[in-house]
Order: sequence, then structure tokens, then C-alpha cells
Amino acid sequence: MRIALLSYRSKNHSGGQGVYVRQLSRGLAELGHEVEVFSGPPYPDGLDPRVRLTRVPSLDVFGRPDAPRLPPLRELGSAADVLEYLTTATGCFAEPLAFSARMARLMRERAGDFDVVHDNQSLGYGLLALHRRGIPVAATIHHPISRDRRIAVAAAPRRKKLPLRRWYGFVPMQARVARRLPVIVGVSEAAAADTVHDFRVDPARIRVVPLGVDVELFRPAGPRVPGRIVAVASADHPLKGVDHLLDAVAKLRADRDVELQLVSTLTPDGPTERRIAALGLGDCVHVRSGVTDAELAALLASAEVMCVPSRYEGFSLPTVEAMACGTPVVASRTGALPEVVGPDGGAGLLVPPGDIEALTAALSRVLGSTAERERLGAAGRARATERFSWTAVARATEAAYREAIAATGRRPC
Repeated sequence: MRIALLSYRSKNHSGGQGVYVRQLSRGLAELGHEVEVFSGPPYPDGLDPRVRLTRVPSLDVFGRPDAPRLPPLRELGSAADVLEYLTTATGCFAEPLAFSARMARLMRERAGDFDVVHDNQSLGYGLLALHRRGIPVAATIHHPISRDRRIAVAAAPRRKKLPLRRWYGFVPMQARVARRLPVIVGVSEAAAADTVHDFRVDPARIRVVPLGVDVELFRPAGPRVPGRIVAVASADHPLKGVDHLLDAVAKLRADRDVELQLVSTLTPDGPTERRIAALGLGDCVHVRSGVTDAELAALLASAEVMCVPSRYEGFSLPTVEAMACGTPVVASRTGALPEVVGPDGGAGLLVPPGDIEALTAALSRVLGSTAERERLGAAGRARATERFSWTAVARATEAAYREAIAATGRRPC
């Protein structure tokens, strides 16, 4: 099968989507398929040699040295550039729409090269242009971004609520596109249910395919650092609940030596940096960004506990990676996290999202008991190995492609 895998941004550990593109494309190549990744910046790292990468340049407003300023008009070279410029100028996040427009134009010449097009959550109107031309299209929805919008707007001060609603102006587009595509891939039962509810997608068209983990890379390794907590947040966003974790760390350090290794890209003088300073945690909170998979695996394997304090997660790939490292998990009981971790007390401890006292108690319980850490770590490793495999992800995704092809009246490959 000839597969075009589309991703409007693909940097590794940028919401896990870069990992998804890299690992899924490799799994599909291992099954004998021809895979070409089409990505906007930031581009994916470390693709399998059998996978072709086609870069789809954009205005890259947020990757510019003077970000987030718009580029000069002389840099606009296409209708999609103009669309991205004007949409961004109105305060809306323009990348998904502009990327899909660029792909619709590119596929006028390349459509015959592929049996199926797989979109990684751009869900822009350009996909409908492909669909109307009879090109088989499937799309992955990691979770409906309406959840991010709801949490961000609720947490914002009054003066920022209207600009935030405008920023998330692309969400209705994604819902409209999702309702019209024949096959949607959801990464968890919880995310699929939320997509049905928020985007009003027919549940009969959703195929749940959980994400995978490289259990050879993410594995127990060496001694653990006493008191070390690791958390991964793809963005400095209220959705990730880092504020709750910082409050819990401030309480924990009153009774024990702890350190928090936070893998994230923080907004300069943003909410997380200000909260670290206000709580006096500068000496025990260490922020890392741009880590490689190997560095992340080593960091997770060095911790006594991984904390996922999110207000919502559609899957949480870092949680599975921590489990594969045999690192106990303390996570919020929200979204897909109970589905990923399993029953409370199995591969990790679950607490109500936003309950700082419960979060502090669960972290204290794990940090204070070697037996508890060993029990939870072993259960997590076993669950990750048995349930989350990229080979299984590729095979299940292949089945979704065949359905998308059949929906166009073509004969499945």
C-alpha cells in the first residue's frame, strides 16, 4: 500500500505527535508499505530510512526568531501563505487550515502516487477537497481540541478570554471536517467518546487504535535518584496541570528531599515560571526541553515516580513510556489516563484532577515505600509490554486504511 502520512507539525515530543508520525511510519514500513511523510515545520527527526520525508514549508510564525510576529509581506509566495497570514493576523491559530490547503494543492499532482492519505489531526478544509476528488482519506484525532479550549478559557483572566476563544477558532473547522471523513482513528476509548460528544462524529466511523511504545528503548536501567519526580508537559498550558504538581512539590519538600525534573518548553515569564518563583522552588525544579528519546528514556528510568497531573489527556504517550521504564505513575483520574494506567493501584495511583492534597498524598506514598515502588513499577512494565506495541498500532491502522479505501468504492489494496 502507498501511504501519504500528513502532519502539520511533527517535532518529537511535541504533544507526542512527532513520536506518533515517526513510530507509525516505521511500523507501516516494516509491514511492507511505502510511506511518505508530508510535514510542516517543525519537521520530524529520525524517520526510518525506508520512509520518505517531504517538507511542506509554511510561514512558521511560531518558529521564527521574532516569534510570534508575522513575516513581511514580501515573503508571501502562495495563496496558502496569504491564507495563513490573514488568519493569523485575526488572532486565530492558522497552521491546520493553511497546511491542509497546501496539501490539497500538492495532491493535485501527487494523488496518483498514493492509495490512501492519513491526516494526523490537522483536520483542515483541504482534506475535504481531497475527499471530494475520491481520494481515500483517514484521520487520527488524538483528542478533540475543544477540550484544550474549554480548560484554557476557564483558567484565563477575563481580559484574555476573548483572544483565547479567537485563537481556538479553528476548532469548529476540525469538527466539520471530522464529521465528513469516512474513517477516524481514535487513540483511546475516552478520546473517541469525547470526539463523538464534542465533534458529533458518528461513532460507527471511529476505530480505536491505542498508541505504542518502544519497550527496548524505554526500559528499567540503573539506579534511581532518591526523591526524583519526572513530569512531561508538551506545552505551558493549563491542560497539563503543572500548577497542581508544583503546589504538591512545595508541600512534599516540607517533609522530605525531592526534586522535580520537568520536561517542557516554558513560556518565558509565563505561568509556570512565575509559580516556581512564587513557591520558592527554583532550587528543586529543573526544566528540560528538546530532549531526545534516549535522554527521555534515561530520565524516566532514573525517577522514583512519574507524575501526570493533567486536567485532561486523550492518551498520554509519556505515561506509557514511564510504565515501560518500570517507573511508578501517579496520574489524574481523567480522560484516557485510567484506561492507560489500568485500575487504581495496578500500574499506578489515580487521583482526582486538581486535588492537590490527594496528589501530594499519592506521591508521598510512592516516594516513601520501596515495596510500593517495586510493585507499581513491575506492573507498569508488564502492562506496557503486553498492551502497547507499535507493530500492533501499524496493523490496526492498516485495517483502517482499507476501510477508507473501500468507502470510496475502490478495491482495497
